[in-house]
Amino acid sequence: MRSLLLASAVALIAMPASAQPAPPGEVTALYDIATAASPDRIRADIQTLVDFGTRHTLSETQSDTRGIGAARRWIYDEFEQISADCGGCLEVIYVSDTISGERRIPDPTDVVSVLAIQRGTTDPNRFVMMSGDIDSRVTDPLNGTSDSPGANDNASGMAGAIEAARILSKYQFAGSIIYAGLSGEEQGLFGGEIVAAHALAQGWEIKGVLNNDMISNISGIDGVIDNTTARVFSEGTRFVETEQEARSRRFTGGEVDSPSRNLARYVKAQADQYMTNLNVMMVYRLDRFGRGGHHRPFNQVGIPGVRIMETHEHYDRQHQDLRTEDGVVYGDTMDGVDEDYAAKLTGLNMITLAGMAGAPPFPANVAIEGAVQPSAKMTWETPENAGNLAGYRVHWRLTTDPEWTRSRYIGNVNEWTFDNLVIDNYFFGVSAVAKDGSETPVVFPGPAGRF
Repeated sequence: MRSLLLASAVALIAMPASAQPAPPGEVTALYDIATAASPDRIRADIQTLVDFGTRHTLSETQSDTRGIGAARRWIYDEFEQISADCGGCLEVIYVSDTISGERRIPDPTDVVSVLAIQRGTTDPNRFVMMSGDIDSRVTDPLNGTSDSPGANDNASGMAGAIEAARILSKYQFAGSIIYAGLSGEEQGLFGGEIVAAHALAQGWEIKGVLNNDMISNISGIDGVIDNTTARVFSEGTRFVETEQEARSRRFTGGEVDSPSRNLARYVKAQADQYMTNLNVMMVYRLDRFGRGGHHRPFNQVGIPGVRIMETHEHYDRQHQDLRTEDGVVYGDTMDGVDEDYAAKLTGLNMITLAGMAGAPPFPANVAIEGAVQPSAKMTWETPENAGNLAGYRVHWRLTTDPEWTRSRYIGNVNEWTFDNLVIDNYFFGVSAVAKDGSETPVVFPGPAGRF
């Protein structure tokens, strides 16, 4: 036995260093970022947005105290103040267009979103975005005059994006982060549509949109009170997939490995590593059954995006006139806000934003082969601006596993052979790892998984 142990030790010492590259460690700063959001600041920001009376897309725009115009100007000013505090690290802009002739916007209306852009140090054209919605509504979607507090839906998501900007603007990242307040969500997702078009026109490479829509309610219509779980919704296949790509996917797989789906897996993996007392439930749907959210317009133009939200909704507090009927109180007021939970979900967003922005460029042109062979071989390319790249990690899982279960750090190479892993039985992917340990989501081979 002693001889065997000695022989093993000698073998390990004699093994070339390149055969066992050491992976970078975990990103310890993310533990601090995960808990840095202030519940008090988030509640104060939600209250400020509620105090505008209504933020309906069709509401007042000239008043300084009421309506969506006042609300978006306040958000703009908050981002400007955050930028001043970090020495001008944020570029704050309005992105808008005029919408008319729509079922919920019949007359010409300016739909104006607010973006704060924190540019990356080495790869500034690569973005990850956190968004909340500025607008609110009551029962009648065309009612732009009645009080519509929209405390949870969706002042909570907007307050989370502002708080994330306050905290992450104190750090520097290789890639860029966008903190967004989107308008027109309740009228047909128009703000997201306009911003997505603007991003494409600017040539921005947005690798992920984190749509936060209702992140402060813990008491559900189902009677469950839960502040320890969050849902992440994501599409399974790319909406922009061509007929030829769909035909290829039918034979090679990827139905549940769109970039949006692997972004959702990444959100969960970040939570599992860097957060306590928060379980992420991945929901394999674009959004809630038959409903929509502001990540969808981005998906529809090929930009990966997911929806992050509470697990147990309370429908009496959504899209309701303020009233009491038969002893039931209706309306989206501050009574339904749990700021500690909102801070927790803001932390979830922040470690996702920081992880992706801190990561190297995503592996490009990932491909795999291995039909009727004993092993699968995967290849990829390293894009430009990869100065912070340490190397790559390969991943594999059984085709029925919902998450990536196995991985190996392989160093700075551009191909890997999975010896004696038959390609028929597994799904494979690759992620890029930075020198500080920040890592991209897993990229699935071929068009099906292309970020």
